[in-house]
Amino acid sequence: MAKARGMRKAARRTARVRPQKSARSTRKVSRPRAATAPKTKKSPRRQRFVANHLEPGAFKGGLRAYAQYRDLSIADATDGLVVAHVIKMVPPCDPAVVSKQHYHDVEFQMIYVLKGWIKAEYGGHGVVTMRQGSCWLQPPRIKHAVLDYSDDCELLEIVLPADFKTVELE
Repeated sequence: MAKARGMRKAARRTARVRPQKSARSTRKVSRPRAATAPKTKKSPRRQRFVANHLEPGAFKGGLRAYAQYRDLSIADATDGLVVAHVIKMVPPCDPAVVSKQHYHDVEFQMIYVLKGWIKAEYGGHGVVTMRQGSCWLQPPRIKHAVLDYSDDCELLEIVLPADFKTVELE
């Protein structure tokens, strides 16, 4: 009888030992959580399909006198969530005009160089030259100034939200 009790105790101790995880195992053991109110999911903004084709006269004036903008109709299609446009820099570059430090009050801003090159200075990152095929993310409110650009410079810019402020620092 004592032998049987000892075997049962040993069996219980063995049952308590957790198996070793293998190096490949990525399964997490989850513990029960206290009951909380379910999170309400924010309903997405209404979006609709839109196609925008290059037409003569598509580039117009906009935020900067040294750039022309082609709106890609994304702001209306996303109910103001995002704006996207192609920016064609107006030659020749005049550093006295373009080199004004500023920032944009945005949540997201991505720029991709379609043609040519552009040189700018970014707060904390120094002078950066982006060439055709380069892409960069400008964090919200990063101070920057355009320093120079090629005569054929064209950029694709995507910004969230569509309606944002630009703050001039000079």
